[in-house]
Amino acid sequence: MNTGSDESGLGSRAPEFVRSRRLLHRGWQVGVFVVGLAVVVAGVLMLPLPGPGWVVIFAGMAIWATEFVWAQLVLRWTKRKVTEAAQRALRPEVRRRTLTLTVVAVVIAGVLGAIYLWRYGLVPPWRIERR
Repeated sequence: MNTGSDESGLGSRAPEFVRSRRLLHRGWQVGVFVVGLAVVVAGVLMLPLPGPGWVVIFAGMAIWATEFVWAQLVLRWTKRKVTEAAQRALRPEVRRRTLTLTVVAVVIAGVLGAIYLWRYGLVPPWRIERR
């Protein structure tokens, strides 16, 4: 029986006694799919709500990757892209640009804060009376 696990590490990671019984293995796959789907759906719901949405989505993908080759390939591609992005972010020119944009944003926020304090003092915005 071809389990899909070869030298590239793709394929089912189910225990051998599960993989050796076709019906049990299908049931295992359905269970893994349902649990992974529940985790991915929870992650999608967390995107607009409070919570670590993307982390939970990737956790669901990791659950699927224990059984399905397509999920393993998606995770490999994602890891490669994240590594490439991290390496790009560490380049000196990118770090300089990021630092420059951060300094500009802090200066703008400081100027706006100073204007607010000069005009209204330490009054919270919701207590400012219209003139």
